[in-house]
Amino acid sequence: MSSNRKQELSGEAAFLERLQEDYAVATSSQTRVLRELTMRTFRPYIHGGFALELGCSDGYMTSMLAGLVEHLDVVDASSRFIEQAAARGLANVSYIHSLFESYQTEQRYDHIFASFVLEHVLEPDAVLDMARGLLRERGLLFVAVPNARALSRQWAVHMGLLPGLYALTENDIRHGHRRVYDRVSLNRDLASAGFESIAEGGLMLKIFADFQMDSLIDDGTLGSGHIDGLYRMGLEYPDLCGALFSVCRRRG
Repeated sequence: MSSNRKQELSGEAAFLERLQEDYAVATSSQTRVLRELTMRTFRPYIHGGFALELGCSDGYMTSMLAGLVEHLDVVDASSRFIEQAAARGLANVSYIHSLFESYQTEQRYDHIFASFVLEHVLEPDAVLDMARGLLRERGLLFVAVPNARALSRQWAVHMGLLPGLYALTENDIRHGHRRVYDRVSLNRDLASAGFESIAEGGLMLKIFADFQMDSLIDDGTLGSGHIDGLYRMGLEYPDLCGALFSVCRRRG
């Protein structure tokens, strides 16, 4: 590895450690709901075995995944995120402190989860190439990313609050996002890395910004029935959802 590449990855590790201070699922009802709906969507495709989770945040999704697989390896570059996730005491989970790009193992996985990570990383193609190499022959890759074309973002553009659908908001930047995806760009990245989708769509019709969704959920304006309705509408109108998902297998 070149010295420039080593410096780049070292800086990336420090960057990700700083994100921990402002990126916890527990502080956002909208984020918790979206993670739960992501698992609701992925669950029918998960059939035990050995799994890898790329990025754990505070372990909210980790705790849901752990109950569906025989063993779960978790890789995260933030030692503080790993500490938070490990504090949940999940018996079948192992934690590895590493950048995704640096992770090496002889283990091969039945399932790999990259939920809300591709928007953060320096080089999505490098992470997807790594995931492809670690999947077993019939293994599945699960991906979820924020959607540039969410109804809330389109509304913000028309209100003059956002210069364009692919611009990064202050909230995006604070949470360490480097890009936003639409279905075309996500499918392009997955295909370039040698994947084909067996299922894809949208996760939850998103009508307001995150902080507004937090308020509506917290004060009870949006209850479980409303959330379920937004989820089902999202399956019908994926282009307007807050997030996009793909369940993929290796091509060829």
